[in-house]
Amino acid sequence: MSDIDSEDVHERIRQSFARQGAMETLGAELTRISQGVVEIELPFDIKLTQQHGILHAGVISAALDSACSYAAYTVIAPDASLLTIEFKVNLMSPGRGDRFLFRGEITKPGSTIIVADGRGYAVGDGPAKLIASMTSTLMVVRGREGITG
Repeated sequence: MSDIDSEDVHERIRQSFARQGAMETLGAELTRISQGVVEIELPFDIKLTQQHGILHAGVISAALDSACSYAAYTVIAPDASLLTIEFKVNLMSPGRGDRFLFRGEITKPGSTIIVADGRGYAVGDGPAKLIASMTSTLMVVRGREGITG
């Protein structure tokens, strides 16, 4: 396992995130990287809403999936990569806010399978509001063609 304080780990995650066309399309930003925790923020954009004007469940799921995945990157070796193999999302409150914060945290690290939990928050006037949670299962991948970093 790499030392998370290493700039190499942070840079690896930043470079991988920059290659995610989906996160770029959503306007998402990587805002925190620490041991076992990653945060992604997203500004409100009407183009990301469903028919009632609230953040679309697919957008919420995608941001939580990325937050959980990058949290897992903080606990794997530099020669490994990750693929999500399962996740469960609970949508708890409408996605209304000026910004959204998605936090992924490692629940159970492992050499083959990692479990992470995510929380999504709407941020606006007043305290942040919990809008969604995710439990994610990720598979550690090594030596597979086309799957790196």
